[in-house]
Amino acid sequence: MRTLYAHPLSGNSHKVRLLLAFLELPYEEVTVDLSHGEQHSQRFMQLNPLGQVPVLVDGKVVLRDSLAILVYLARKYGGEAWLPGHPAQAGAIVQWLSLAANELHHGPHLARLHFLLGVDLNLAAAQEQTRQVLRLLESHLATRTWLELERPTVADLACFPYVGLAPEGKVSLEPYPAVRAWISRVKALPNYPSMPGLEPSMPGLEPSMPGLEA
Repeated sequence: MRTLYAHPLSGNSHKVRLLLAFLELPYEEVTVDLSHGEQHSQRFMQLNPLGQVPVLVDGKVVLRDSLAILVYLARKYGGEAWLPGHPAQAGAIVQWLSLAANELHHGPHLARLHFLLGVDLNLAAAQEQTRQVLRLLESHLATRTWLELERPTVADLACFPYVGLAPEGKVSLEPYPAVRAWISRVKALPNYPSMPGLEPSMPGLEPSMPGLEA
């Protein structure tokens, strides 16, 4: 049985949860209590010395970082569907993983942390970065159904959570109809797992949870 060490409110954890669900891979999810610093416990630091979620344990394989885990799961269990081996197609997908690790991290992810956890940062810069990414996605998705290959891939899963959570950083998605339609398509995929903050019926983060996302 594979094990995912995660937190329910972590967008990075949700990226992995999405692919596990879409691949129909059974797993046990272990919640790491970030609000009480469990991510820095000796036990967890043996899994990830960086003290961050998510971590996936799959037999003898132990992987940290959501994007690394997406690549691993897609290549090991997904065949060509989620991350094809063709160099040009793989490169087109990986460029979106880079966007998730950089622009989406410094934009909607950080803006969300400011409002929900009181993290001190340059809010105006994070919100402007969010809008820049949303404009890029809006233009790209205006003529596409998915980010690449006209089918869902790990590119979509890497970008989806923090784009969908942008309103928690006080950046509205209303001006971006193509982005909102893409979000709805992801949610309509078979076996889609929900996450607080992404579903109207599930409230988001409480502002008393320091250290949510590492």
